[in-house]
Amino acid sequence: MPEFIQSLMDVCVDAGSKLILALIVWFAGKWLIGRVMSIFSKLKAVETMDATVSAFVISVMRGALYVLLAVSIIGIMGVPMASVIAVIASSGVAVGLALQGALSNLAGGIMLMVFRPFSVGDYIGAAGAEGSVREITMFYTKLCTADNIDITIPNGSLMNANIINYTGEPMRRMDIRFSVAKDTDIEQVKAVIVGALKATDGILKDQEISACCVGGTNEAMEINARGYIVPAMFAGVSAQATENITKALGAAGIKAPAMRVIADK
Repeated sequence: MPEFIQSLMDVCVDAGSKLILALIVWFAGKWLIGRVMSIFSKLKAVETMDATVSAFVISVMRGALYVLLAVSIIGIMGVPMASVIAVIASSGVAVGLALQGALSNLAGGIMLMVFRPFSVGDYIGAAGAEGSVREITMFYTKLCTADNIDITIPNGSLMNANIINYTGEPMRRMDIRFSVAKDTDIEQVKAVIVGALKATDGILKDQEISACCVGGTNEAMEINARGYIVPAMFAGVSAQATENITKALGAAGIKAPAMRVIADK
């Protein structure tokens, strides 16, 4: 009996010392990873990278260091790596199904880095969301909407969705439609709209500025105003152009379509 108690105490002491050492390694490892990542992110080679690529590389580096830390702790606890590998291999199907989404997101992140449909800072619409790209990590892409709301989208969903990059080109065309009365002089309307567009700051004057009739009804004509804007200024300039054209049409005495009301007898 005394031998059994002594053996039990030895086992408890051994397990306790391993657990304490594992905890020390865990906290020390987290601190060390933080220091290493801080130094790594300030390296000239990383700082000169494109913002999209550097964020992804830093994310991969951090993940690799945490995997190494986990493997070290498993070794400290006395778990043979051969046994760990055997368990993972024997439950490969279950692990594969459990990690299917994560692996899909990881593959999506790699594909985003290879094909580069957008970069950090671009304004995109994809997977039912729209906003400026804040960060692209191994598994997720973070967007910030125009009203300052953060959205996190899995990379796997992004790679399987249609992606609209509103800032992918150096210029973006603005199209605004206005309705005027059917009997209005169309040439006058076009001249007023073009004049208002030319007077709007932010409309690129060296690009096409035009207005044309694109349809109508028995009571109205549909006029399309067109100009080009730098993508980063699109929302503000298009709103200002709409206001300027509306004021110019009113100042020129151009009437809106009459509303016809039909009463049931």
